[in-house]
Amino acid sequence: MGPKKCEVCDDAQSKYKCPACLVPYCSLACFKKHKETPCAKPEPLKEEISHKSPDASHSAIEHPTAAKKEEKPCYVGERREVLQESQLRSVAASNEIRDAIKDEKLQKLICNIDSSTDPDNELDKAMEDETFLLFTEKILSTIGK
Repeated sequence: MGPKKCEVCDDAQSKYKCPACLVPYCSLACFKKHKETPCAKPEPLKEEISHKSPDASHSAIEHPTAAKKEEKPCYVGERREVLQESQLRSVAASNEIRDAIKDEKLQKLICNIDSSTDPDNELDKAMEDETFLLFTEKILSTIGK
């Protein structure tokens, strides 16, 4: 699955997907243009219907010193990468994860990934850090993966 073209301007390579309908787009300007027309979530796949999985609610970990800014669009490469609401609740309720996220080094690594123009590369770098690696293992253990 290679890079996709922006379905709004039909010119640039898309970097994001609409969180509601998953249409690929390349920029904030294209996202705003896309949102001028109401969109809806695509129909669930047959596999999802059989599991009757609830819609995943989106939550974010906010850096304590981060200024309020416009919400960053959500990009999901594969629908199976989206956590179910129950999994998100488990992560939010975990004292172990809540304690880990207090670590300033971990907060910085997460902020670097979130604010990067190349988050995949930044994630690869973060995975080399023992603190981040342990954090991801705690999350995966909590969500049952």
